[in-house]
Amino acid sequence: MREEIIKKIKDGGVVGAGGAGFPTYVKVNAGAEHVIVNGAECEPLLRVDQQLMAEQAEKMVRGLEAVMQAVGASLGTIALKSKYHEAIEALEKAIAGKPLKLFILGDFYPAGDEHVTVYEVTKKIIPEGGIPLKVGCVVDNVETLINVADALDDVPVTDTYLTVTGEVPNPITLKLPIGMTIAEALALAGQRNLEDKLVVEGGPMMGKVLEDFDQPITKTTKGLILLAADHPMMKVRSMSLATIIKHAKAACIQCRRCTDLCPRHMLGHKLSPHRIMRGLNYMDGELGVMKMALSCTECGACEYACNIMHLSPRRINAMIKMELGKNGIKADPHNREEEVTPTREYMKIPVKRLVASLGLMPYNVAAPLTEVDYAPQKVTIPLKQHLGAPAQPLVTVGQRVDRGALIGGIPEGAMGANVHASISGVVREVSANIVIEADGDGGGRP
Repeated sequence: MREEIIKKIKDGGVVGAGGAGFPTYVKVNAGAEHVIVNGAECEPLLRVDQQLMAEQAEKMVRGLEAVMQAVGASLGTIALKSKYHEAIEALEKAIAGKPLKLFILGDFYPAGDEHVTVYEVTKKIIPEGGIPLKVGCVVDNVETLINVADALDDVPVTDTYLTVTGEVPNPITLKLPIGMTIAEALALAGQRNLEDKLVVEGGPMMGKVLEDFDQPITKTTKGLILLAADHPMMKVRSMSLATIIKHAKAACIQCRRCTDLCPRHMLGHKLSPHRIMRGLNYMDGELGVMKMALSCTECGACEYACNIMHLSPRRINAMIKMELGKNGIKADPHNREEEVTPTREYMKIPVKRLVASLGLMPYNVAAPLTEVDYAPQKVTIPLKQHLGAPAQPLVTVGQRVDRGALIGGIPEGAMGANVHASISGVVREVSANIVIEADGDGGGRP
């Protein structure tokens, strides 16, 4: 039964829906004592997970139980925030009589960082550079588990749930076919005029700022936040790396607020962003300090901390990680035991304060999960929507495919994820993407 669950998850193309897209069949092909559902949804403005827990609680629990069976776990915990009242009510009914429990989190950022989530639930510290398995845990996102439940019924991943919000007339959460454009998704929220606008794909803290509205949504797209290009947050996020480095060298006053509020530092990891900022002028002489950046998850808490000087230790860390990687430099192994900062409970970032500091209060509104009658006429499906190797195309130009058909497979001997057609139609292009056009018989409809 365990092998069958893993195979169905692999065949269905299930990946981590709330993060970098780690192939789920790899994650569950391990032994763990405890499976934790990450229902924190700590990124401001996004509403996907809290609404899915409220509306599809039983399906999510079914996916959770399947993962527990696959990894041999005896404990299952759903971690979510106390403010998700409807989700809590639905889940309490769904887990009644089952060996599962809810864990109620406070409304702080980044409660959804898996190191933070695991510590909150278990009081175990994942070692620096480690993964939850190091402390006997597997962590999965809400939508990931819903996709696992579908995969058990041989339904592959063809759609994604995402919140469309910001400067749109109708903030909304939708289930949309993978491969349709960002512009189409924004239009479903009532916004067609995109002049002088930018969009954040993901949450405002860790999402990517995009100018190209023709990019496709993928398995990991959880939010689209549309803002004016001159919005203060967008101006800061769009700043060039050269400018960020120049400001960091000239303006960092070594107040160490970025370090004090760093979630990983508070869990005892050897990460001190203020020291990295100071070491920018000494790349050769301070390699040990620069290597601290390898522990950074780029959550952006340091940017919130630097609300006086408006510097970006996060971007600096990302640049350093890239440079170290190019030179084959890895983190040093360590045997020390991490200790939680004694003041951690008082240093968590309240989400409401974070939203205000980002200038997003006008957009902190409901975005109800809504069904829409929309059928894209064309989708552009990337063969790489996940960590690992890109899928290999299994179709040719001119071939007709049905929705759900396997169009990209995992390369032999590699880690990857299957890719499936999100609409029925004719293949028009095979490259790094598979482009499918609906064939006029309603094939574009999900």
